[in-house]
Amino acid sequence: MEKTNSRLKIGLVQAKVSDRTDSNLSKTAKFVSQAAGKGASIVCLQELFAMPYFCQEEKKRIFELAEVIPGKLTKFLSETAKKNKVALVGGSVFEKDGGKYYNTSLTFDKKGKIIAKYRKIHIPYDPNYYEQYYFSSGNLGYVQADVGNVKIAPLICYDQWYPEAARINVLKGSRIIFYPTAIGWTSEMKKLEPFSAQRWQNAMCGHASMNGIYVAAANRIGKEDDIDFWGGSFIADPFGEVVKKASSTKEEVLVAELDLSKVAGSQEGWGFLKNRKPMSYRDLTEI
Repeated sequence: MEKTNSRLKIGLVQAKVSDRTDSNLSKTAKFVSQAAGKGASIVCLQELFAMPYFCQEEKKRIFELAEVIPGKLTKFLSETAKKNKVALVGGSVFEKDGGKYYNTSLTFDKKGKIIAKYRKIHIPYDPNYYEQYYFSSGNLGYVQADVGNVKIAPLICYDQWYPEAARINVLKGSRIIFYPTAIGWTSEMKKLEPFSAQRWQNAMCGHASMNGIYVAAANRIGKEDDIDFWGGSFIADPFGEVVKKASSTKEEVLVAELDLSKVAGSQEGWGFLKNRKPMSYRDLTEI
């Protein structure tokens, strides 16, 4: 069973993004401070939090925005975590490493030290989401971080659609998976797939339920070129129920208290993990 002190608060930052980096950082710092003021001990930002979602087009000049780690954004995230005394899942940054580029999430402890570095593994390539043009698939594997009495894991946006990624993190001990996200409607998508926002939420609630963990998705909000980001940041409990959800139209700092004892209750009660048959899953890596 989990430790007696099994309750903690987490916060998600849902914000609009402009083309002014300094303004985005100032707003982010303010929102993290608000989350900390509401008692959050872990805070998660959205994907590519410091800049507009540039993957709607393929432009060579965009690569100039990438930075090495550590860089300006690393310093900002470290200082923000330290100042507010929170563990910070720093959304994601556009990372340059040698001749390759990655969509990278850094997690910091309360002293501002990097305790996890995850490079997005599943990369989409669809109209308005031309991410494979900019990002290589992550080469660091799935990573976890110990934060106080709980182990957490970052995944990024499109990773949300892959149950294998969630399951691997859970098998390695994660009790909360954070999904920094940038997803929304195009006008065509809203017409042809009006169910997409609910489908997105349902997928992650499924990961929470099937693995007996908490899932927290921080999505951006606002209109950027052809995408109207649908917000709806939320937290789901180990039974797949939504604990708290943010607006679909407004910036918001979402804070909720989690009861980690529910993790053991879900996992042990339903036996999804202990009754696995790994030898029967070989085709997953051979097909």
